Order: sequence, then structure tokens, then C-alpha cells
Amino acid sequence: MSSLDLGVIGNGTYGALIDKWARIVWCCLPRMDGDPVFHDLLNGAPPQPQDGAPDDSGVGHGFWSVEIENPASARQYYRENTAILVTELTDRDGNVVEICDFAPRFTRRERIFQPMTLVRRVRPVVGSPRIRVRLRPGFNYGAETPTVTRGSHHVRYFHSGFAMRLSTNAPLTYLLDETVFNLTNAFSFILGPDETLTGGVEETAREFEERTEDYWMRWVRRLALPLEWQQAVIRAAITLKLCCYEETGAIVAALTTSIPEMADTERNWDYRFCWLRDAFFVIRALNSLAEVETMENYLRYLGNIVGAAKGGHLQPVYGIGLETRLDEQIVASLPGYRGMGPVRRGNQAFEHFQNDVYGNVILAASQSFFDERLLQRATHADFERYEQVGARAYAMHAQPDAGMWELRTRARVHTSSSVMCWAACDRLARIAEHLGLAERAHHWRRLADEVHATICARAWNEDLRTFTESFEGDQVDAGLLLMAEVNFIRPSDPRFQSTLLAIEKSLRRGQHMFRYATADDFGLPGNAFNICTFWYIDALARVGRTDEAREIFESILACRNGLGLLSEDTDPATGELWGNYPQTYSLVGIINAAMRLSRKWEEQV
Repeated sequence: MSSLDLGVIGNGTYGALIDKWARIVWCCLPRMDGDPVFHDLLNGAPPQPQDGAPDDSGVGHGFWSVEIENPASARQYYRENTAILVTELTDRDGNVVEICDFAPRFTRRERIFQPMTLVRRVRPVVGSPRIRVRLRPGFNYGAETPTVTRGSHHVRYFHSGFAMRLSTNAPLTYLLDETVFNLTNAFSFILGPDETLTGGVEETAREFEERTEDYWMRWVRRLALPLEWQQAVIRAAITLKLCCYEETGAIVAALTTSIPEMADTERNWDYRFCWLRDAFFVIRALNSLAEVETMENYLRYLGNIVGAAKGGHLQPVYGIGLETRLDEQIVASLPGYRGMGPVRRGNQAFEHFQNDVYGNVILAASQSFFDERLLQRATHADFERYEQVGARAYAMHAQPDAGMWELRTRARVHTSSSVMCWAACDRLARIAEHLGLAERAHHWRRLADEVHATICARAWNEDLRTFTESFEGDQVDAGLLLMAEVNFIRPSDPRFQSTLLAIEKSLRRGQHMFRYATADDFGLPGNAFNICTFWYIDALARVGRTDEAREIFESILACRNGLGLLSEDTDPATGELWGNYPQTYSLVGIINAAMRLSRKWEEQV
């Protein structure tokens, strides 16, 4: 079993990860990039065997478990078309307990109600199961345990000015003493802010569950779906929504930090931030789903970043509250995923120069100028702000940078960065023409043509018959696959066709695609980068190799965990998931590939 066989719940305020034995192993509060009060995912435990029961030693903290005595098996699934996770635990005598986990999300008083609240509903399903509940939050990345106080029907957990309250109709003595007891009735647990519930525990939990289920089913009903792979797209879309910090519109790259890209490599990074590189692909996925509200909120977040940019300069990554400093630190209090440290908090990439971000932002922002569904369409003033970004893209199109792979000790003129600088100029020309600004359209078209010519002259290797990953280079990387996707070059162009063949020869491993095949700051890469496989699928479809694209798409869908989700990386030999989870890039890859490859509705109905 992959240790990343985890369910995800959330509501746009926070997210939590729950393993197949109903153990909450990761949850950051009060928001997605906050202190992981549940952090067992990084507590160093080895993976459990496929049919193995969880450790019941009770050692440590940073988790919330509902354990059945003498466990035999576990079954976990999402309630259809919702973000409500159900886990069924069976003991050796056939008794069964059901745990229903969710984060409340529904419309109340004409706005979305999405509190920092986690609800667990526990009920006997078969026989008379005996259970134990262990609720052990930790603070300051596991370095501190809270002060625990008991009320009449609640428990309060407090540390460093942050307090959580558990309200429950279960016996508090059994909870606090972690006593095994007979589960004869249903119990509910509501963990949230240190506030008194306005209603009874069971009544509140039931209402929250019913209204949350109704919200998600109505949300899914509005989605535009492909004919094929609908369940895969629905699960990816819901989880993408769970990665959105709705207060600002930011979408995190993942909900976790420091899950290694590969075993024992120290390729451990904090992904609880918003990478501008994701913008184009996220907007494409949301637009194809017709999920306009989330798309518009994300565009608002990007617009706030551009509005604050000085001289058009953009960082590769920002905090979900528009924070610009994300200082990277090693967290000594947590040993890491399977003991594979270090655990990092913050990300040094905010200091990097990564010139592809300019094109990704303007590619995404183009939607706001052309999409007439939006409540707030971009204006001439917005265009002028984006022109500053475009000017920066033009200035940097032939300058060395860390590239999209965020190399920490090496800089060169990366072709993928230059192509995105071209995309910035190209899209500004299109926007200017749409706005009736002929002079600005001519200006940006001239710059785009100049950048295009530079790339074709300096990134094409005539001897190798391929574009290369850097100017005057002799290697390829998967970023070159995007040349057709952003319309830099036609898929039918012989140069793209031969580049695709060169990439296949160098980077394909079975049905998976690597980012690059050369050593980086940490040695040779050993696992495939899932989004690169999706880029490859897109490229195959564009050049007419659709049957191959569908076959590879089916193979990567088979690598998802039992709940239909993907992380950042996949071991091509074993299919095991690695890297931070759930990965936004991988989710949009599922959505965009299904949309491109699916048969049309009119072919079936």
C-alpha cells in the first residue's frame, strides 16, 4: 500500500488528510499553510502493509484516530459526488463501525459557510463494535503539546494563543482517558474554534452533514464534464476545489510539505503556497469545467499580485494571503515522511528568478479580457498593469534563470522560460487588438515576433534535429512539450515532431515521462513527474497519435490511489506515489487530458 493512500476533506478554509484506518494524519490550522496540528504524516512511521492494522501503541501525538478493537479490515470511499469521506472498520468478529468525516461547507445567510471546523460522525453498522478515540493535537510543528481542559460537554485544547474546542455527545471520560468502550449508539465529534455551539451536538452534526452533502452534489451538477472518465474528472475537480483558499482565491500547489519526490533524496519541499506557474493550466481546467466562480476568484488573486508588482517583476511563488517572503526553515521537531527528512517550512523559490512565470500569468489573465461570463471583466487599466509584466517578460526572454524546475545552483537561458516570455507578448498583442488598441497590438506583436525568432535561432539544434532545453544546448526537457500547447509552434511543424521524438527517446520510461534526464542539485531524478506525463499526452493528441495518448492516460489513471487521487511523482517501476499530495498540477492534468481525449457527447447521445 502507498502511504499516500489518503482521503482529503476540506472546505476552502483548511484541508485534512485521513488514512484508510480513519486516522487524521495531516491538518494545518487555522488555514492551509498554518501549523499542522495533526502531523503524523511526517512523524517518521513506515508504511503499513496492505491488510495490516494500524499501530495501537498510543505513542506520540499529532493525530486523531477512531480505532476498532481487534481490527481486521478497512474500507474507505467518498460519498458519491461529494467531499464527504466514509471509512468502515471491521473487527475479527465481523463487527463494523462507520466513521463519516467532512468539513462543513454550504450556503448560509446568502454566503458560503466554511468554518474552521472538522466533523466526525461515528456509528455502529454491524454488531457491537468496541472502539477507542484518541485525539492528540500538537502545536508548533509537533514541538509542543496543548493544555487540555474539560467542560461539561466539550474539551478545550490550547497553546500559544490558539484554542480549539471539541464538542461531543460521546463520554468525555472515555475520550480523555482513551478508554475502549462499546459503541451502542451513534456519536458525533465537532472540532473547531473555541466557541459554544448554538444547537445540540448531534443536531448540529446532522444538519452540517446534510447541507454539506447537498452543496457538493449541486456543485458537481453544474460542472461541464467529458463523456468519458466522468468519475475521474469529478473527483479531481472536487479535490482541486479543496485546494483553493477561498478567502483570497489562491490555489495551493498541494496541501502538504516535505513528502519526498523520491525516497531518501532530500527532495522535500513545502508546497502549501501558490505557484504562478500553475496559473495557465488551472485556468484552462476550471474553464473547461465551467467552474467560473472558482476561476474568477483565482483571477482576482492573480490580479492582486500583479497590482503589487514593482516594475512588473513577479516572484515564482506567493503565500495564499499574498505574502512575498516565504523564508525556508528546517523543522527539527518532525523526523519526516517515513523518517525521510528534512521537513521544510517555507520555500526558498520565492527568491528565484524564474522567467516563465510572466507568460503563465498573462496566459491565465487573458481569460479575464475575453470571457463575458465574468462578473468583473478586466479593463484598460488592468491591461496597462499587465503590460508592465509583459515588458519584464520581453526584457528577460534571453536572460539566465533557475527555470521551471527551480534549479538552485545553476542558471541558464531555459527555452521553456523564453517560450513563456513569448507567450506573454503574444497574448498582450491579442488582448490589445480585442480592446481596439491598434498601436499597442502592433507593439506587442513586433516584440513577440522578435522573441520567437530568437528562440528558433538559439534553441534549435540542427545537428540533433530538436529544440533543446536551453539556448545553444544539447539536452531536452519536458518543458519543450508546451511549445505546441501555448501555440508557439504548430503540432504539424517538423521541428516539433522531431523534438517530440527526441523527448520520447530521452525522457520516457514505460508509460511515464521524466522532467529531464541529467543530474541536478540532488543527483539523477528517479521518479516520473506526473504533470510531464500529462503534457506528453496532450502533445501526442495534438500530433494525431490519439490512441497512444488514450493508452497512456488510462495507465496514469491506474496509478491513482484507491480514492482516485494523485501526488506529484510516480515511481515508474512500482507505480508508487511520491511527492506532495494532493498535487494541483496532477489534478488539472487529469481534467485537461480527459477533456482533450474524450469522445464527444453527440457521438453517444
